[in-house]
Amino acid sequence: MATEVEVKKPSLVESTREYLNDIRSEMRRVTWPSRQQVESTTLVVILSVFVFAAYFTIVDKVIEQTVTRGYTSLVK
Repeated sequence: MATEVEVKKPSLVESTREYLNDIRSEMRRVTWPSRQQVESTTLVVILSVFVFAAYFTIVDKVIEQTVTRGYTSLVK
């Protein structure tokens, strides 16, 4: 018979401690953006949202008028 090797499973406390240590280690390697970078990218996102909102509003109105005119001409 072959001998079985028992692998000891770490306890919940040990595995949690190891997980938190890994997180701490990874967070030290993160390169955080500067405040100026965050502000500029936030501004780009906000402006993009307004531009897309305006675009979709215009497209929606054009489609609405087209469908309304088509329906009106079919009903007459």
